[in-house]
Amino acid sequence: QVQVVESGGGLAQAGGSLRLSCAASGRTFSGYIIAWFRQAPGKEREFVASIRKRGVIIYPSYADSAKGRFTISRDNGENTVYLQMNSLKPEDTAVYYCAAGRDGSTWGSWGQGTQVTVSS
Repeated sequence: QVQVVESGGGLAQAGGSLRLSCAASGRTFSGYIIAWFRQAPGKEREFVASIRKRGVIIYPSYADSAKGRFTISRDNGENTVYLQMNSLKPEDTAVYYCAAGRDGSTWGSWGQGTQVTVSS
């Protein structure tokens, strides 16, 4: 089972950008679906975006809250997945988690989370 390590969180102003990274540890992301989730204080963890690769075709998927603002991508070496977050809003403030799974509904590996704080 691949392990994941997040990085790249921090503080941004509303309208600004941040890029999160999810690095593979132990093996590559080949054969895995990688997703980003987030959890704001007092709220349940929610899906943000995921990315899967079948052959040479990449299939990204986004929550409605992320569409048009966030972009998920993975490097060709399949060692890192990125979440580019633009036009950030205060409501994007949360701990962001990277997860890896085989089927898109169960996630065998979770990272420790990285804090994203957006000020108004």
